[in-house]
Amino acid sequence: MTDSSRPVPPVAERRPHAFTVHGRTVEDPYAWLKDPDYPEVNDPAILAYLEAENAYFESVMAPHRPLVDRLYEEMKARIKEDDSSVPQKDGDWLYWTAFETGGQYRQWWRRPVAGGPDELLLDEPALAEGKEYFRLGAFAVSNDGRLLAYAIDDSGAERFTIHVKDLTTGALLPDTIPGMLSDIVWTADDSAFLYGLANDQWRTDNARLHRIGTPIEADVELYREADEGYRVSVGETSARNWIVIATGDHNTSEVRLVPAGDPTAAPILIAPRREGREYDVDEHDGTLFIHTNDTDPQFRLCTATLDAPGEWRELVGPNPHFYMTGVECFRDFFVVEGREDGLDRIAIHRYDAPTVAERIDFPEASYTAGLGDNPEYAMDVLRLGYESMVTPGTVYDYDVATRQLTVRKVQEIPSGYDGTRYRTERLKIAARDGTEIPVSIVYPAGFVRDGTEPLYLYAYGAYGHAVPPGFSTGRLSLLDRGFAFAIAHIRGGDDLGQQWYHDGKLEKRTNTFNDFVDVAKGLIDGGWTGKGRIAIAGGSAGGELMGAVANSDPDLWGAVVADVPFVDVLNTMLDAELPLTPGEWPEWGNPIEDTAAFDLIASYSPYDNVRAQAYPPLFVTGGLNDPRVTYWEPAKWTAKLRATKTDDTVLLLKINMGAGHGGKSGRFESLREVAEEHAFVLWQLGVEA
Repeated sequence: MTDSSRPVPPVAERRPHAFTVHGRTVEDPYAWLKDPDYPEVNDPAILAYLEAENAYFESVMAPHRPLVDRLYEEMKARIKEDDSSVPQKDGDWLYWTAFETGGQYRQWWRRPVAGGPDELLLDEPALAEGKEYFRLGAFAVSNDGRLLAYAIDDSGAERFTIHVKDLTTGALLPDTIPGMLSDIVWTADDSAFLYGLANDQWRTDNARLHRIGTPIEADVELYREADEGYRVSVGETSARNWIVIATGDHNTSEVRLVPAGDPTAAPILIAPRREGREYDVDEHDGTLFIHTNDTDPQFRLCTATLDAPGEWRELVGPNPHFYMTGVECFRDFFVVEGREDGLDRIAIHRYDAPTVAERIDFPEASYTAGLGDNPEYAMDVLRLGYESMVTPGTVYDYDVATRQLTVRKVQEIPSGYDGTRYRTERLKIAARDGTEIPVSIVYPAGFVRDGTEPLYLYAYGAYGHAVPPGFSTGRLSLLDRGFAFAIAHIRGGDDLGQQWYHDGKLEKRTNTFNDFVDVAKGLIDGGWTGKGRIAIAGGSAGGELMGAVANSDPDLWGAVVADVPFVDVLNTMLDAELPLTPGEWPEWGNPIEDTAAFDLIASYSPYDNVRAQAYPPLFVTGGLNDPRVTYWEPAKWTAKLRATKTDDTVLLLKINMGAGHGGKSGRFESLREVAEEHAFVLWQLGVEA
């Protein structure tokens, strides 16, 4: 389809709207796209505009539906339809999940360790039947194996409803709790469980105790958080003798323990909150194991007693080359996880020689690995997960005594997979300030670095979230068409440690955008691709990245995919009534109170920096029920781009009218959305499909 024959896109009305903060006046003619009744969206003009964008999306993509279908069938053929997990022992039972052929959702199963028939605990396909969206949240079997508490969301709004099932009879109990947003933790005697409710601003500011068989009005509030920027969570220690009530934001944490056998007892405060100090806690034989960044952003491990929980003694000190990401206690040893110079590392430590690390070694130079499902305290064989950009997901059992790895399962690809057809490398590319940025790249074995080949570049770069160099069956559809696929481990994530994260947030936020652009230029200089031959993608905060680099360096990109993009940064950070905003100020800054933060955010916020220039082709998504990046952010951005950009390149907006932040639910429906995005990229880069 030529540009002249393309359907005419919708044009959003411009309505005068302006506001002034710190003496700065901001014009926002598309502010009306935010429904004042949100989370209800009933305004006819708003709905009409969103539907018009969806209709335009469908009409423009219509000629490419055969390619979408072909990609979808390729991707689906790489998924084992009747797949199941490796059974894992927890008490008297072996638990696993399984998909039926054609099933979008899992079934949850168990059988007695001593022998007996398989038992279906939860049938997600049956629960999802007739629903446009379905997601299982918390899933917690009681300690005695008799009751199951689980939570479901059927709108994408991430407000879950708890149900309780009697596993001996199969009957649902009358205990139903709507509006939940947390994990579920059973008390020691299984008479009650802890959970947290979302308040009107979609913030979990509480931990509550529900006793089975009592009305929810009688539930006991064990903790309430006063700081609107903090979120409360519930968990348990590895031995399940303590329940953990934690609160915190992106920078600071505070933990309390209550006895699992007496949850209404006075909680033990481990250490009061201190700005910038993060910590989490496990327990072994009365000793607290505290993983914290109190002295170093690489974290260290300390111990304390239950009688003096705030008196921390260093057990394993910080290491400049090792970023300690977590510690888990078992009966006979504890496990320290982290990244050594950016690559995952798992080590066993004995209680009688705690500073000696028994590393679990893996063969590849670049990979991602970590602890899997290890529910029992007295584990002597650990379940691990492993994959790389060329190695499908692999489940290992690691015998702690013999230090032997045993393969329990390798991700099966029914249509076939030959890893020798692909190569992977870990590159380092210098950013403009001299910092070397790691890049994980995978490409076909015959890839020619002559600057003409297409490349797909992905990044996230926020919240200290590292993007692992893992395996993707969907990615193979690009590799088999000649693409290289690269992940830029830019600042803002914690790929190289917490300082790497700090160097891409707040006043250093623009490092994230610069790193991404400089990685792209470095890949061009290295002959991996050429200007305009790069498709880029990111979602949520990674969508903010897409918007920023589309504004700053539009000529580099041949196509841009921005999923649920956080692009209206200034307006969102100025709106303290939005669910996430107060908790986001430590990440982005508070432009309400801080003039410098206002000016900095205004300088890069993608929506506020759209300008009259040529833009690359854009594929933008959103979700009407998304509580994280609200639907009006991609809608406003698209509307402003349409009115401002000087080119005739394709700009598409797809709003899921019945889903939220994660797009459509179900393993195959979500694949179709990936197929659409890949089809768009292939179309725009002119790659033979």
